[in-house]
Amino acid sequence: MEDYPKFLEEDRKIRTLIEKYVEGSVKDSSNYGGIGHIEIQRETDPIRIEIHTGFPDFFIEQQNLKTDQLKRDIEAMLGIGNRKIRITLNNVTQPYGEPKILAEHVASQLRNRVAFRRTMKRAIESIGRTSNKGIKIQIAGRLNGSEMARVEWAREGRVPLQTIRARIKYCHHSAQTIYGVLGIKIWIFQDTE
Repeated sequence: MEDYPKFLEEDRKIRTLIEKYVEGSVKDSSNYGGIGHIEIQRETDPIRIEIHTGFPDFFIEQQNLKTDQLKRDIEAMLGIGNRKIRITLNNVTQPYGEPKILAEHVASQLRNRVAFRRTMKRAIESIGRTSNKGIKIQIAGRLNGSEMARVEWAREGRVPLQTIRARIKYCHHSAQTIYGVLGIKIWIFQDTE
């Protein structure tokens, strides 16, 4: 398929536009459910975009996420007027079971100057209420404003990173603090069933 590189670049642009749009529309990041992932399905004429989020009602009611404006922005960016774009918001049943949502939550806590060990502990407790078998969280950088950058991590349950058959979801995220950038990595070992 000769259009594959073009479609891949368009998908990247669509994802970054949606993430920036949602990030700009959220005022209070402490209640923010986050975007788990964005699915883009291309058919003959329409482009279907599914946004899997932790709390879709929160976006619709509280933050007034206008999907019509988002559609127009995507159409203008891609330069398509004749193709239809359909955007749907889907609910993630266990929002903190998604590593991207959990990483955004940890990053917002670190930006609000919560101690990193307490943040990791709360994240592990929140994942304990889901059906996942294990979690590993790693935070690197100038932790608590120390002069020397270091790496700290915590793990709960099993996280077999050496096995290819294990279903492990991974996410890396950065948090800009007053001391510098902290890198957050999260591995979640999902149930194989």
